[in-house]
Amino acid sequence: MSGTRVPVLVVKLGTTSVTSDGGRVDETVIASICEQIASLRAGGRRVVVVSSGAIAAGWAALGDGRARSGDPAVLQAVSAVGQPRVIAAWAAGLGIHGLAAGQVLLAPLDFVHRQQYLHARQTLAHLLDLGVVPVINENDAVADDEIRFGDNDRLAALVAHLVGAERMILLTDTAGLLTADPRRVAEASLIEEVVEIDHQLELRAGGPGSVGSGGMASKLAAAKIATWSGIETVIAEAGRPGVLTRVVAGEPGVGTVFRARPRTLPARKLWIAFALGSSGTVVIDDGARRALVEGGRSLLAAGVVSVAGRFEPDDAVEVHDAAGVLVAKGLVRCPSSRAAEWVGRRSDELPDDLARELIHRDDMVVLGE
Repeated sequence: MSGTRVPVLVVKLGTTSVTSDGGRVDETVIASICEQIASLRAGGRRVVVVSSGAIAAGWAALGDGRARSGDPAVLQAVSAVGQPRVIAAWAAGLGIHGLAAGQVLLAPLDFVHRQQYLHARQTLAHLLDLGVVPVINENDAVADDEIRFGDNDRLAALVAHLVGAERMILLTDTAGLLTADPRRVAEASLIEEVVEIDHQLELRAGGPGSVGSGGMASKLAAAKIATWSGIETVIAEAGRPGVLTRVVAGEPGVGTVFRARPRTLPARKLWIAFALGSSGTVVIDDGARRALVEGGRSLLAAGVVSVAGRFEPDDAVEVHDAAGVLVAKGLVRCPSSRAAEWVGRRSDELPDDLARELIHRDDMVVLGE
């Protein structure tokens, strides 16, 4: 950001938070959040909003009697109807407090290609410098179904990295991450602090919700992206009075706080590690594991034991050790159709038209440290 460094918060609201049961935009919730944003702005903070709800609002606008298709192409068209209604609600809510909303629609390629990344960062910096509150959503209406964020939780985490946020706040319809599903376990309680997101915690988060594309599992994935960016993350209830100001004040028990990791990743590696879907799995031997984890080396064919899945060059694959533990994730340089030609072979034994590295270290993120 230009000028004096000003703290930036990224606040994400899901579909269940910004729309009613019928899918119409919930102006009461948005008005409450806008009032809190105005208070935070008066206190010297800048705020970026990531808002879902376009598809739900689009169906509501088209009428309850219309058959609701699950066809992705239809949903993209419906989002084009709902998005203006969502941004209008934010503009109205912020306008009451003399603040302007600026709509920004992002696509995954804005984070993959450096020039697009820099352009998006510059645009958001200018909006914040102008005193505008950016309201961001994925560009659903034209997004390629094969290349998309998948949910706005991940988008929020990448945006938080993009703007150098001090904190990301994911607002939902629950108090935060709980010890169990409260619909099944009455004694479920709030987990107030998480220092490290491990496999057991991810299992506890469960699957996605029934409304929208997110759920606690996707929020945990987003928290992982943000904390690996050095950004503290909080999952809290959107409807809780003064939730944003209470989180910023550090009030205990407002939600689940995920502490930032001291070691961070650049944007491209965050995308590879946490936002790209995996097309296959590569199993490596102990020597290769040491080379990756301790030596920061590229993955060579000689250290590969087996492969699974179907992938092409530049697809993301997971790298597991012999015990099945996830070690790394990266962009593969060889197609799975030619796997038998390079598994376990030294570089000088490979055909001339195959890359020497199966996954180059610049295209790989080591996760099993």
